[in-house]
Amino acid sequence: MKEIKILGIDLAKNIFQLHGVDAAGKPVLRKAVSRRKLMEALVNLPPCLIGMEACGCAHNWAREMIKLGHDVRIMAPHFVAPYRKSGKNDLNNAEAICEAVSRPHMRFVAVKTEAQQSALMVHRVRASINTERTALINQIRGLLQEFGIILAKGASTFSKRFLEVVEAENFPWMQWRSWPNCADTCWH
Repeated sequence: MKEIKILGIDLAKNIFQLHGVDAAGKPVLRKAVSRRKLMEALVNLPPCLIGMEACGCAHNWAREMIKLGHDVRIMAPHFVAPYRKSGKNDLNNAEAICEAVSRPHMRFVAVKTEAQQSALMVHRVRASINTERTALINQIRGLLQEFGIILAKGASTFSKRFLEVVEAENFPWMQWRSWPNCADTCWH
């Protein structure tokens, strides 16, 4: 078998497709490997250029492949799509990745370190919490409007003002406490 110079890998949950070409661009490898066997297959290859689409596990795989001496490049999926010759399937996608990674003007995603990924994860979770908090505050404000209670926009004043409203003697839901079997009838 001729030496593989460029390898495109279509990452998946369990079965990965490999498409490798030699220096002339002729296909020399078309193979499906399991997740468990991927590194075993790559350790036996001489160092080459490996292309992958950006996805949830791409940076982890890239770091492992770099340890083996490979030059790994990650691309956004929408940059790979134009190189697909026919229908979308794993084998065609691996071939398209192999073609796309060889292009001189292709844009790549930098392989992130574990520290960079951890920091990004914290920022994403924080942004998600803020989004959910805003949605919850807006929902509560909308529900209170049904009782004629208007709270100003903004998370900074919401907590204090909401507690004042809830602790008020005339707040409608305080009356529910005295209803017989309220817990059994209101929440089912």
